[in-house]
Amino acid sequence: MNSSTKLNKICVVIPVYNEVEFLDELLPKVKEFASKIICVDDGSTDGSKELIEPNLDITLISNGKNRGKGYSLKVGLIESLKYDCDTVITMDADMQHLPEQIPQFAKAIKQFDLVVGNRLHTLKGMPLQRIASNKLTSWMLSKKVGVKIIDSQSGYRAFRKDIIKSILPLETGFEAETEMLINAALNNNSIGFVNIPTIYNNNTSKMKPLQAILGFLKVLFRSTKRTSDL
Repeated sequence: MNSSTKLNKICVVIPVYNEVEFLDELLPKVKEFASKIICVDDGSTDGSKELIEPNLDITLISNGKNRGKGYSLKVGLIESLKYDCDTVITMDADMQHLPEQIPQFAKAIKQFDLVVGNRLHTLKGMPLQRIASNKLTSWMLSKKVGVKIIDSQSGYRAFRKDIIKSILPLETGFEAETEMLINAALNNNSIGFVNIPTIYNNNTSKMKPLQAILGFLKVLFRSTKRTSDL
């Protein structure tokens, strides 16, 4: 594909933590569709940061140490506000989110304020414990905010740039993704979904189940939206 396939004013934010084996495949594909790419390295020790550095067309932010996915997302989203983009897309660095679907998110965001990738349209390939966890957390979150949330744990998302300041998380772990959904719902931002495949690539999850559950519950039972210090 040539540069004509790029979508105007699309900024992609990618948190990176020890994903060196995927970056050579991921970054060229994202470049086909994005007008701006921001990578936030969260203290990688496998050479991920060094692999990204020569790409002068990518903005690389280094956290210096491992601070958590939520921290990286917040840093990347704040950075995205500096650029001439209408839509900001967040995606993981481990090829579980297909860059080829960026145009689908770009189309869907024209109708919503926030669009989330939905893996639960088919359960094929998803471990039983992941199915149970996602369905339960999505149901609990839907009850909390009064909006149907189909897949609460998916990090493949598109945001209208003008809502980002109002939904930024304060949490630094995986629970930050839940916090942003709650903030959006409390702001009456519209939330849509795009079906995406379930891909695990046989790589070890960086999410610690007990820590993730406790973080989710802490965010879920907080009564009101906390205001970011941006």
